[in-house]
Amino acid sequence: MFRPLGTQRFNPPTSEFSPGPAPFLEWIETSKLMVDVTYQREIGRRGAVNVNQIAENFDWSKFAPVIVAPVEGGHFAIVDGQHRTTAAMLRGQEKVPCQVVQADRAKQAAAYAAVNGNITKTTAQQLYHAKLAAKDPNALALAEICLAAEVEILRKNLIRSEVKKGQTYAVTALNRCLAKYGRDTLITALQCITQTADGNAGFVRSTIVEALCEVLHEAPRWREAGEELLRAMDKFKFADAWDQVAAGRDKIFPSTASKMMAEKIQRFLSRRLGAGSIKDAA
Repeated sequence: MFRPLGTQRFNPPTSEFSPGPAPFLEWIETSKLMVDVTYQREIGRRGAVNVNQIAENFDWSKFAPVIVAPVEGGHFAIVDGQHRTTAAMLRGQEKVPCQVVQADRAKQAAAYAAVNGNITKTTAQQLYHAKLAAKDPNALALAEICLAAEVEILRKNLIRSEVKKGQTYAVTALNRCLAKYGRDTLITALQCITQTADGNAGFVRSTIVEALCEVLHEAPRWREAGEELLRAMDKFKFADAWDQVAAGRDKIFPSTASKMMAEKIQRFLSRRLGAGSIKDAA
């Protein structure tokens, strides 16, 4: 039994309609397909499993057209379909069906982010870099904050010993803190980590950043102390404080860890800088 499509149950769109040039379908040689590393993720371990599964069960009836955009040199950048194209190549296929869209790099990255935004295999960091390439205003604002605070949002996972000063995965927490506390508080909080002691490699963590933002938000005098604040935080031992928070616990909720860290930072700064708020003075 079949039924026709209908729109009766849906509200008509109210946004401006500007879909851009109509795409067209074409079989394209895989040798002409490229990956723009500016916004595309690498095929990691889980992705490799996915590629192998597609290749093992390869069937054109399950193969959605690859979304591509023309780039220089007669090549095409893959917007969506890197995994299934790689699987087709493993099966010896020299051409794949493609939906060709007319889009510059920013639009390609925006399309990638839109297509992959609700897929769990795309991490928050990967999505951030895609949105940054697409010149998303929120991503650009966060990038400016990271530049000011000497922070780098990593694209892929590293073992903890390889994480360098300022490197972090905590893009979700950074965005949350930016929305809740604002640009200046977030920059100062990050600088309390990256511009003190030896740079505190590995400690630009969500719980620590959120704890610092909470403390500085509640104590504007400390937030505005500038170099005096950084000199004080130069003596704060993030590693020791974290060990104390985690001591004797197999598991700790992030909200609990952040609260405990905030209390340690608040007590430390009260001793070093005096009362930072009415609450501290009470």
